[in-house]
Amino acid sequence: MSFDQLNLIEPILRALKNEGYTTPTPIQEQSIPLVLAQNDLLGCAQTGTGKTAAFAIPILQLLSENHVNSKGPRQIRSLILTPTRELAIQIEESFKAYGKFLGLRHLVIFGGVGQKPQTDALQRGVDILVATPGRLLDLMNQGYISLQHLKIFVLDEADRMLDMGFIHDVKKIVAKLPHRRQSLFFSATMPDEIQKLANTILVKPMKVEVTPVSSTAETIAQTIYFVDKGNKKDLLKHVLDDKSIISALVFTRTKHGADKVARDLAKSGVKAEAIHGNKSQNARQRALTNFKSRIIRVLVATDIAARGIDIDELSHVINFELPNVPESYVHRIGRTGRAGSSGIAISFCDEEEKAYLKDIQKLIGKSVPVTDGHPYPLVETTIPQAKPQQRNTHTRMARTGDGGKSPRGGSWRGNRQGGPRQGRG
Repeated sequence: MSFDQLNLIEPILRALKNEGYTTPTPIQEQSIPLVLAQNDLLGCAQTGTGKTAAFAIPILQLLSENHVNSKGPRQIRSLILTPTRELAIQIEESFKAYGKFLGLRHLVIFGGVGQKPQTDALQRGVDILVATPGRLLDLMNQGYISLQHLKIFVLDEADRMLDMGFIHDVKKIVAKLPHRRQSLFFSATMPDEIQKLANTILVKPMKVEVTPVSSTAETIAQTIYFVDKGNKKDLLKHVLDDKSIISALVFTRTKHGADKVARDLAKSGVKAEAIHGNKSQNARQRALTNFKSRIIRVLVATDIAARGIDIDELSHVINFELPNVPESYVHRIGRTGRAGSSGIAISFCDEEEKAYLKDIQKLIGKSVPVTDGHPYPLVETTIPQAKPQQRNTHTRMARTGDGGKSPRGGSWRGNRQGGPRQGRG
C-alpha cells in the first residue's frame, strides 16, 4: 500500500513526497483511516514504528478540512501531550514537515526555558499545540491557554508518563478538556494503571496494536560482548575504531555513568556528549542537535532521556550497561532499525549483568548471538581461598563487593524487583 491509497489530501501527499515517504508503516496504514473517520484510538506501539506520523497526518487533514474562519486569533484545536522536551520538539517538527503546504499554525511548549516566547506565540494564535505536562499546566493556570475549543487530543508515551510521575498532571489536564472531542492514546506497554487511564479518556475506541514491546525488529542485528566491567571503557573504544560506525547511541544505566563514558570517549579523541535529566534543557537539546547533524559521533544517554529520540539513519546502538528492566532493552535498540531500516545493536555484559541478559532473552524469546574473539573477553576469575575464620566474609565480598550486602539489600538479581529503578534520566 502507498500513501496515495489512504485518501489523503494533495498538500499532505506532496509534503510526504518531499520527505521521501512512499509506503506507510503498519501502524500508519491501520491508524490513519481510523483517525480520519474521527474514531477514538487506542494505539499500542513501541517507539520506532512510525506512530507520530500515524496521528499527525490525519490530524492535519481533519483540521485543514474544518478550518475555522475567524477575525480573532486562532484557537487551539488539537493538543498533543508528551513526556519529554526532546520528544515534544520532534513531534512539532513532524507537524511542520507534513503540514508545510497547509497553512496551519503549530507550537511546542516545554519547561526549563523562559516562557515569554511561548506565551507571545500563544497570544498570536495556534491551531496545534504540542506540550509537556508541567509547562502546559503552568500556562493554563496563568490564563495563557484555553482548551475550550479543542477538537482532538493526543496522549503520547502514556507508560513513560507513568514512569516519570506525570500521571497526576495528565489527569488534571484531561479534566479541563471539552467532553465532546476525539482522543488518541498511545503507549508502548499497557500496565493496569495505563489501561484504567485509557478507559477514562477514550470513548468506544478502535484499537491498533503493532509490534508488542516484547519483540525486537527483525531488521536489527543484535550481538553480545562478554567483558569484565573494568574493561568496558577500552572495549567501547575498540568497537568505535570501526570507522563504518558513523554514529552511535550509547546507553548507560545512570546519569553519572553517562557523563563518565562521554568524558572517556572525548579524551580518546571520539567526539561525544551525554544527555540525561541532570543536564539543562538547552544542553540536552544542543547535544541532540549536534548528534543529528553529525558534529559529534556518539551520544551517551540514559533510558528516560533517550525515550522518543528519533534519529534518521542511526546505524548503531551500544548498551554500555545492560538495563536492569528487560523492556528497556527493546526500547533502547529500537532507536535503530526504524521504519524498516537495518541497524546494529551491540551490548556489553559483565559477570553481574548475566542475570539481566537472561531476563532480556526470556522477554524477547530468543538468544542474542555472542561475539567472541575481541581483545577484552570476560575472565572467569577464581576466588582466592581465605583463612578458615575469614572465609565467609571474603567470599561474600567477592560476590557483592560490599561485605556481603548488595545495594539496597537482597541479591543483584533482586534489585530489579526491589528498590527503585536505576538510570532515571
